[in-house]
Amino acid sequence: MNLALWIVAGLLAGAYLLGGVFKVVMPKEKIAAAGSSGRWVDDFSTGGVKAIGAVEVLAAAGLILPAVLHIAPVLVPLAALGLVMLMLGAAVTRFRRHELKLVVLDLAYGALAAFVVWGRFGPESFIS
Repeated sequence: MNLALWIVAGLLAGAYLLGGVFKVVMPKEKIAAAGSSGRWVDDFSTGGVKAIGAVEVLAAAGLILPAVLHIAPVLVPLAALGLVMLMLGAAVTRFRRHELKLVVLDLAYGALAAFVVWGRFGPESFIS
């Protein structure tokens, strides 16, 4: 179970780090031009898109660094919980935009993050 949690957290961290950096450094117009999956940025200001990217980068760090450095490891499930909430918001945004296939993807990412929340608060907790 511990290994599965590390693998899921690592994959999520990699995905959110890449996606977050992309949102922080790319202009909003280029994100929108990246295809149908990027049209959600039309619902947000440039600052809002950058803020979402920054939250994703911080969450990616929070999934891994506290446990590896043994500094406040309770932040791991809290970072995962933040991602669950972020992905619920993403799913609502996609649903409002009638992007139903992408809602499923957002909910899948949210479910993986929820698995980390459950595992790190529950059976494989870092909290002693």
